Amino acid sequence: MTTSRSVLRAVAIVSVLPYIALKTAWMAGSHLGIPEGSELLDHERHTTLLVLNGVTLLMDAAVVVLALLFTRPWGRRVPALLLVLPVWTACGLLTPIMTGFPAQLVARAVGAGGGRADDTDGRGEFLAEWVYGVVYGGFIVQGLALGALFVPYARDRWGHLWRGRIADLPERGPARTAQRRTAVLAAVLLLLPAAVHLLWAGGSATGLSEDRAGDRTGDFSVLETMFALFALVTAVCLLMIAFRAGGRVRLAVPLALVWIGSATLACWGGWLTVAGLTAGDEAEAPTALMEMTYAVQVIIGLLVLTAGAYFFGARRQAAGADLAVECGTP
Repeated sequence: MTTSRSVLRAVAIVSVLPYIALKTAWMAGSHLGIPEGSELLDHERHTTLLVLNGVTLLMDAAVVVLALLFTRPWGRRVPALLLVLPVWTACGLLTPIMTGFPAQLVARAVGAGGGRADDTDGRGEFLAEWVYGVVYGGFIVQGLALGALFVPYARDRWGHLWRGRIADLPERGPARTAQRRTAVLAAVLLLLPAAVHLLWAGGSATGLSEDRAGDRTGDFSVLETMFALFALVTAVCLLMIAFRAGGRVRLAVPLALVWIGSATLACWGGWLTVAGLTAGDEAEAPTALMEMTYAVQVIIGLLVLTAGAYFFGARRQAAGADLAVECGTP
C-alpha cells in the first residue's frame, strides 16, 4: 500500500472523531453546543433523539470500516454486493454537505445566502453555530478522503467495466430494451423532485410544512437548487447511457454522475422521510407533497441500483467472453 493511501486512511479515521465525540457526549446527557430552548432539549423527545444519535454515531463510525476496507488486502475479498450499498449510501449522504456547505458560505460571502432563520416564534436556536462548522467540516474531510481512497480501489477492482466511451457500448443486447425503458421511467420520475426543489429554491412555500416554510433562508435556497441540479443531471446521464448519446464522452463520466446523483436524492429522501416520522407536532410534520417527493427520490435510487446491477452484470459477461476469445477458449 502506498504512503498516500496510508495518510488518507489516517485522515478519514481522525476526521470522524469530533462527530463521534459530540454524539457520545449528547447521549451521555451533555448539552455541549446545544443552546437553551433548542428542540434537542425537549424531554418528550428524549428517547427518539437518543436513538437517532446512536444510529448516526454508528453510521459515521462506518467510515472507519470503509477506510480500512479500501486499504487492506482483505478489502479486495469483500463481495461487491456487500460493499456497493454502504459506499453508495455514504456518497449520497456526504455529497450534499460537501457541495452545499461550501456553496452556502460562498453565497453568504456575496450577500446571496443567509444563516438560519431568526427566532421569530419563541423557539431557541437549534445548535450553536460552531457545531455546524465542526460537524460539516469533518464530513467534508471524510468525503474527500473516502473518495480519494475509493476511486483507485474501484479502478483496480472493476475499472474494466467502465473503460472506453459511450460509443463503445454494444448497440444490441438482450437487456437493451429494458435499459431504455428503465432509464426513461427514472428520467420521468426525476422531473418531480427537480420541479419541486426548483419551486422551493425560487422562494415558494408551496407544499412545505409550516415549520419548514418558516425556517427558509438563503442557505435553504442554495440546497434546494443543488438537489434540483442533481435530479436534472442524473436524468440526462441516464438517457445518455441508455440511448448512446454523446458517443465521444468517456463512459465513466455519466456513470459517476448517475451514481452520485441517484445516491444523493435517494439517501436524503430516505433520511428526510425518517426525520418526518419523528415530528413533534403538526407544524413539523411533512406535507403530502414533501412525502411524495422524498418517496419518489427513494424509488429512483432503487431503480438506478437495479438497472446498474444488470448493466454491470452484462458488462462483466461481455468482458469474460472477450477474454475467452483472446485466450482461444471455446
